[in-house]
Amino acid sequence: MAHDDEAAVARETEAVAAANVQAVLQLCAAGKLRCSEKTQRPAAATVAAVASAMAGGDFYDGEPIAAFAWPLLLQAGGLAELAGGRLQLTARGRTALAKPAAATIRDLWRRWISGGVIDEFSRVEEIKGQRIKNVLTAAKPRRQKVAAALTLCEPGKWVEVDDLFAVMRRNGLDPVIARTERGLWRLYLVDPEYGSLGYAGFGDWPILEGRYTLAVLFEYAATLGLVDVRYVEPEGARDDYHGNWGADDLERLSRYDGLRAVRLNALGAYVLGLSTAYEAAPAAVEQVLKVLPNFDIVVTGELTAVDRLTLDGYAAQTADRVWTLSARSLRDALGAGQDLERLRTFLDERGHHELPSTVTTLLADVKRKAHQVRDRGLVRLIEADDAAIAALIAGDRKAGKLCRPLGDRWLAVPMESEDAFRKAVKLLGYVL
Repeated sequence: MAHDDEAAVARETEAVAAANVQAVLQLCAAGKLRCSEKTQRPAAATVAAVASAMAGGDFYDGEPIAAFAWPLLLQAGGLAELAGGRLQLTARGRTALAKPAAATIRDLWRRWISGGVIDEFSRVEEIKGQRIKNVLTAAKPRRQKVAAALTLCEPGKWVEVDDLFAVMRRNGLDPVIARTERGLWRLYLVDPEYGSLGYAGFGDWPILEGRYTLAVLFEYAATLGLVDVRYVEPEGARDDYHGNWGADDLERLSRYDGLRAVRLNALGAYVLGLSTAYEAAPAAVEQVLKVLPNFDIVVTGELTAVDRLTLDGYAAQTADRVWTLSARSLRDALGAGQDLERLRTFLDERGHHELPSTVTTLLADVKRKAHQVRDRGLVRLIEADDAAIAALIAGDRKAGKLCRPLGDRWLAVPMESEDAFRKAVKLLGYVL
């Protein structure tokens, strides 16, 4: 190994992940996240936006790991969906904005393990031939093996990744990469013939199964805050591939090569089911806002990236350190799935004084009006030739329970009741 452990960075991830869940949800609510409709992978501008909003930044400068993972996790977790190439919060995502971060993270991890958006091994780009049909095994069983390996780790204790590899092999937790021996020959470094991993010693466990395990641990388990990590720069960090043909010019086999050790933390133990409860350490909140009676919010200290995104979600920035609330900005926030009680809590915690009565009145008025109109879902609109037929159907013992009159000749049928309504009116002699 070219690096020694004195150069390693030890990073705790629990609190960072909790803050970053909120940051990416806010970015998504603001419509700032774009992904490919075909691959679901985030665009370069999206990765940059996530990286700039994350607490503490990514693990490496200029090498996306967590910033790449977050948009994929939102999609796998059902918190966001693509519409025209842009991620939009789902109903579950809007609910997650007000939920404790630990519950959201637990759900994201479980959903990723059962249905991740991409195969993590595809991020080990130096290993070629992955796109050839029937070369790779299914990703889901591989993820499950890595997740099971994490449950064997003692919470609070550092485990060297090579020691974890050994534990996995002893316990039969091999996330086998190549579907068959023939498939193994299709995988290669640099050259498909001379660099094939089918040669003896060229496709050993650390190169294939090990690199996959590193990708899952670093890009997803650490991003979600399940494990603390100790790592060095990836270039020259591992030499297990140096005997392969063509490897002389490769400074690393993957961006995850620098991961040295992991430590299962309290959040990870909770998410993996090793503990039944989790209580996050209280986050220090600084009073950095002054809310004025004219609806201006003046920033008097340093805002975190998440706090700035929260302000952007509810108010319009009108000066360098000033945001302004209005009925329109609050309605826009509600329409994007934000919650006004969350804003009130946010302002109470970070404000120097109690909220002015003008602001509390504005919040109450907007909230009251917003709940006076409700979305009751889609309906099928049915037209009758005359009011008598409509009244006959609406008064029928079966059909009447499945529709609602609209005016004299119209009936509204909820989409989920359409089939039953069609059968009921057919008994009356009417065919839609």
